[in-house]
Amino acid sequence: MLAVRKARRKLRMGTICSPNPSGTKTTSEVCNADWMASLPPQLHNVPLSNLAIPGSHDSFSYWVDEKSPVGPDQTPAIKRLARISLVKKLMKKWSVTQNLTFREQLEAGIRYFDLRVSSKPGDTDQEIYFIHGLFGIKVWDGLMEIDSFLTQHPQEIIFLDFNHFYAMDEAHHRCLVLRIQEAFGNKLCLACSVESLSLKTLWEKNSQVLIFYHCPFYKQYPFLWPGKKIPAPWANTTSVRKLILFLETTLSERDSRSSFHVSQAILTPRVKTIARGLVGGLKNTLVHRNLPAILDWVKTQKPGAMGINIITSDFVDLVDFATTVIELNDLLQEDRALAKC
Repeated sequence: MLAVRKARRKLRMGTICSPNPSGTKTTSEVCNADWMASLPPQLHNVPLSNLAIPGSHDSFSYWVDEKSPVGPDQTPAIKRLARISLVKKLMKKWSVTQNLTFREQLEAGIRYFDLRVSSKPGDTDQEIYFIHGLFGIKVWDGLMEIDSFLTQHPQEIIFLDFNHFYAMDEAHHRCLVLRIQEAFGNKLCLACSVESLSLKTLWEKNSQVLIFYHCPFYKQYPFLWPGKKIPAPWANTTSVRKLILFLETTLSERDSRSSFHVSQAILTPRVKTIARGLVGGLKNTLVHRNLPAILDWVKTQKPGAMGINIITSDFVDLVDFATTVIELNDLLQEDRALAKC
């Protein structure tokens, strides 16, 4: 059964986004650009909160500007140290958590994006940037990249989770929300009951974008979903064993009807972790050697009302992360087939 399932999945989604000269597939080249549209009809009416959906952690941090000021998300001590140019170069190694751009993540199958934003000190306009220690690209540029993909893939649904805001007053928030509205227009899904949302209902409305806004400002706009509708419990550990125990515990406690659920399958460095692997950075010190074990846990999961929903990872291209999560949805199809027997 497993072999049949994998063969079926390859037929549906095993295309290449950009073949390399050798003709072989790399993880980032396997194209899951239309995986939601390719799901079997039996799953079109399943609530989105019951599907297995791959996401990325600090999704925008594939590029950060080491020449920019240190972000307001950092402590005064770090800001003082960062006056030394070498410090910013080292910060970059620990701030970057992805290799793929928004477009490349979308083509790989990522549908949930973890977003942290900030104004930039000294800017006279209301421009908002992505941030993780150092400033990333402008939010507007990222939104445009995402919208371009969605226009070309009209049955794909994405989750944009704005969950950290820095150095932003009401004017900044208003500017950001107007940019979101301008970028996506009628693609925005109005906040409603989670259990009523399925691929079919969204397709009927031509809605593709769910915006989660972890700030009371969401109350002023019908297309902003409250942060409580997408809890993302954080293990805050460097131990794979403790991470998996935390993920299992929080899954058993999830609200299966009134909210989505994000399982953050990520390890978080401590100060001593950074000190020991200062030059190596996050990817080489913590992620590269532990991600296969985390992926093994993902493979044992099952979506559904009491199972996993959204799973996020650092460096989603290092292993076959997105495809592994997407393939879990075949278990839902098998359950439905057995129920008819």
